[in-house]
Amino acid sequence: MQFPDYRPRRLRRNEAFRRMIRETRLSVDNLIMPLFAVNGKNIKEPIPSMPDQYHMSVDNVVKTAREAAGLNIPAVIVFGLPEKKDPLGTGAYAKDGIVQKAIQEVKNKCPEIMVITDVCLCQYTDHGHCGMVEKGVIDNDGSLDLIARTALSHAEAGADMVAPSDMMDGRVGFIRETLDENDFANIPIMSYAAKYCSAFYGPFRDAAHSSPQFGDRRTYQMDPANSMEAVREATLDITEGADIIMVKPALPYLDIISRIREEIDLPVAAYNVSGEYAMIKAADQMGWLNGKEVALEMLTSIKRAGADIIMTYFAMEAARALNS
Repeated sequence: MQFPDYRPRRLRRNEAFRRMIRETRLSVDNLIMPLFAVNGKNIKEPIPSMPDQYHMSVDNVVKTAREAAGLNIPAVIVFGLPEKKDPLGTGAYAKDGIVQKAIQEVKNKCPEIMVITDVCLCQYTDHGHCGMVEKGVIDNDGSLDLIARTALSHAEAGADMVAPSDMMDGRVGFIRETLDENDFANIPIMSYAAKYCSAFYGPFRDAAHSSPQFGDRRTYQMDPANSMEAVREATLDITEGADIIMVKPALPYLDIISRIREEIDLPVAAYNVSGEYAMIKAADQMGWLNGKEVALEMLTSIKRAGADIIMTYFAMEAARALNS
């Protein structure tokens, strides 16, 4: 059909028409809220590079999780900042570690919200890398036991799902085997399968105090120029036992989200990362754009690309808008 017989504007002329034919629907059900837990009490310190995000002691993590649950956000993901770091990242898998304490308190006081945990060593190692370092080189195989121990400690603390973000080869299978052998076969794994070596992580690394102290992460995170490799990574993780596949970052990699969605039949997650968040917040503060509208448009684009789940620092703001 062509103009004048076909007039697409007929179905755009009021909100009722637009609602009826809307192809993509962003929902609160799609959102996961990231939280940064620190030791201490009554702490809620702003993160300068991430406006409206905070370092929070466990009591405030619980309050925020309760607020998120009140907005019908189904899950939070917890990142921890330890008091001490060491070469092996022992704080990551300590029974009394900051994430472990946060899990226990949230599940005890706000059981209705699901607690997901980031499984990685970078916040806990004094060198800032996501695995063990031997003679200046990231030791992939030597890191797997520590990563699996971290996932197990989270499950033992009460986590509902674990999310390995380290990008070590074979870590999903190692985690799955470890969880299964310790009677946690019911705990799903959301794998950061296609995690790119991105410049968009800067604000997060400030927030998590996790910048590498030497070199970079190009030997284990993916090259931003590669697309087919993302499918291979996702397929490997599925073979090893992943239940959900994640793409990170989201906005510069919408094509990857779409491709993964077409290639696999598991749920697909996307991480709307700190740099994406910070850019919008900064532009909103300068009055250059409407931050709320841009955030909702961005999240809708991530959903439209094929993501079933979106981890986003905009979760609270988006939930309030979607619930209104």
